[in-house]
Amino acid sequence: QVQLVESGGGLVQPGGSLRLSCAASGSILTVYDMGWARQPPGKQRELVATITNYSKTTYADSVRGRFTISRDNVKNAVYLQMNSLKPEDTAVYYCNEELMTTDYSRIDSWGQGIEVTVSS
Repeated sequence: QVQLVESGGGLVQPGGSLRLSCAASGSILTVYDMGWARQPPGKQRELVATITNYSKTTYADSVRGRFTISRDNVKNAVYLQMNSLKPEDTAVYYCNEELMTTDYSRIDSWGQGIEVTVSS
């Protein structure tokens, strides 16, 4: 069984910064792609950023230049540094890891979500 746990969310003023962390635990053999998605209030979930196991990154247009995704392969962790935050960044953020378990099952695992609120 695999579990992803996010941390680092909260309330921040416009223009501020937050760093989200997500650590995976359980019967993990290897982790492939990692990413972050978010779901603003009343809207659908949208992909924010991804990073491959070769550290190639992609970003949504709305966050490019402000957010940075990174990973730690030893800790099976993924991070999202969010700078110059705007009220429209307010959402529940979810981390995602595509991984292989020790019984050689390839799964797509999601965290439980963490709230980020950008408001003065």
